[in-house]
Amino acid sequence: MAGVSEGTVDRVLHKRGKVSHSAAEKVNEVLKKINYSPNLIARTLGISKQHRIGVLIPYPESDPYWKQSEVGLKAGLKQLAQFSIDVDVKTIYYDLHDNHDFQRAALEIYHSKPDGVLVAPLFYFASIPFFKSLKEANIPFVLFNTPIVEANALSFIGQDLEQSGVLAAELVSIGQPQHSKFIFLHIDEDVPNSVHLKEKEKGFMNYLKHTNSFSATSATLGPPTNAAFDKQLTELVNQTDLAGIAVSTSKAYLIATAFKNQNPKIRIVGYDLIPPNIELLKSNKIDFLINQNPARQAKLGIQTMANYLLFKREARARYLFPLDVITAQNVNTYLSHSGNPKLSASDF
Repeated sequence: MAGVSEGTVDRVLHKRGKVSHSAAEKVNEVLKKINYSPNLIARTLGISKQHRIGVLIPYPESDPYWKQSEVGLKAGLKQLAQFSIDVDVKTIYYDLHDNHDFQRAALEIYHSKPDGVLVAPLFYFASIPFFKSLKEANIPFVLFNTPIVEANALSFIGQDLEQSGVLAAELVSIGQPQHSKFIFLHIDEDVPNSVHLKEKEKGFMNYLKHTNSFSATSATLGPPTNAAFDKQLTELVNQTDLAGIAVSTSKAYLIATAFKNQNPKIRIVGYDLIPPNIELLKSNKIDFLINQNPARQAKLGIQTMANYLLFKREARARYLFPLDVITAQNVNTYLSHSGNPKLSASDF
């Protein structure tokens, strides 16, 4: 139809080799006319190399949030397998509270010589040298959960975290009386080293600072296993004029009951549909949850990396998920219709 050779069509389709401008125009015009789309399954039949993808995430047993990420990874690989797409995935886990362990895991991933990497980079300062090494080795990588702009990753998959913090501020403050106080609370986190938490806090504080009637501060509690945790929590609970708490991660369940027992009217906003948060949401101990969809993030991440390696399919620079607000009234229907990988009790 284009009046050119099969070889010319092949070079245009796969963007390789030299093709004259006029020939490329003729081919592309026909492709548009016939609404051409490649048969990706057929393409895999001609691929002899098995691509290796390195995956770097926190230990799933350490937090229900990261257990959901692992469920998403498995769901993504299962879907690829249904289309006869075979990739070799090497998953290395790290301690989400130890940046040195992240460095250990990153080094192990690098020396495994992957063709591409999917990573949740919780530690900013430890991540930068890792990304530099990947760039120097021409190894593409995709980030999820935590964006690091300087990394120049192939893609970031997650949410607009600053706007997520703004939303948390709106939810915690809407309808509250003048001069109310609010706290953005971190629990057992290395905040200075955590871009995702600082972005949320930035959005939260900026929103409330632009009002004339509210005040806001941030606070950090240590590990719940520490003896000082209960004392620190009691001091926060006993603050006067405190109208609401937004917890920066999925750990709202650790403090919600203590605050509600002291003052049932205090508003609690947290993140993520993990079982203990869902239970407290249904019993009105948590007022709102913002779902970050960790399973969907990981599922899309592994598929994005695989599509890029196998089919040279360009990835969007950012895949931003919606900021879903979950309440006691909509949680059941959300879980049954959200399109997330299905989670069972054995997944936690």
